[in-house]
Amino acid sequence: MENIERVRCLIVGSGPAGYTAAIYASRANLNPVLYCGLLIGGQLTQTTIVENFPGYPEGVDGNQMMLDMRQQAERFGADLREGVIVKADLGKAPYTLTTDDGHVIAADTVIIATGASAKYLGLPDEEKYKGEGVSACATCDGFFYRKKTVAVVGGGDTACEEALYLAGLAKKVYMIVRKPFLRASEVMQKRVMDAENIEVLFEHNTLGLFGDNGVEGVRLVKRKGEADEQVYELPIDGFFLAIGHKPNSDVFKEWIETDEVGYIKTQGVTPKTNVPGVFAAGDVADPHYRQAITAAASGCRAAIEADRYLREQGII
Repeated sequence: MENIERVRCLIVGSGPAGYTAAIYASRANLNPVLYCGLLIGGQLTQTTIVENFPGYPEGVDGNQMMLDMRQQAERFGADLREGVIVKADLGKAPYTLTTDDGHVIAADTVIIATGASAKYLGLPDEEKYKGEGVSACATCDGFFYRKKTVAVVGGGDTACEEALYLAGLAKKVYMIVRKPFLRASEVMQKRVMDAENIEVLFEHNTLGLFGDNGVEGVRLVKRKGEADEQVYELPIDGFFLAIGHKPNSDVFKEWIETDEVGYIKTQGVTPKTNVPGVFAAGDVADPHYRQAITAAASGCRAAIEADRYLREQGII
């Protein structure tokens, strides 16, 4: 007979949402088990200094902040484990989830906090300069580029929003757009075109980045493959990706309602999904803000709702 572990609360994901959920669930005596996923600590471990999270007046290294959250969750008794959830059966409670090493867990409640991964161009230089001039979050890192020159890749609403945000900080903002037009809404297009320090480079593709001390410039090709193709280098200090995010929700999609992109749909301001006892927190359910502080807040809500659900069901 298959050996199945029974838990009251299973948390999937170890970013700010997952760790905060673990803190609150532990303090509520739910004895939560948390599986960290492929990237222990989440996306913040890929950045350098975090300056916009309350409680760190001098800023904090992203890895250190996530370690602080992890240790806080452990202090209250959360069972934090390495591993990835690769299969989920949310057809009936208790819900059955399987890890990458074949371990099966039956959970009375599940908190999905698997995050969303930023889409990159796939250039080796993006990895080389990650945290040293390459970013996928203008709100997170724009502060470091005050009065500097930056480039934003993308032509949709998100790219325009990022460019406009950066325009309030940077000296100059280039938008690198591979199409001969912007895909953004007319309102956003007008705002970009009206901004004095934003220049849109239409029909441009990125070939690579260069610099000895972080990003110092970008290699571009204009009208790639055409007779008048032009390759040149553009000096910049920061390179921002704004070509979208992919929510890490695939393993749950058979059971959980998502939007067309894959973000998990929640009910109103709550973290409740369409499956009773299953909650979503953090970037996997947030196409708008994607900030550590909002993720942490949603992890808190998810744990509180899990506690309420268990009490309503008479499980605790």
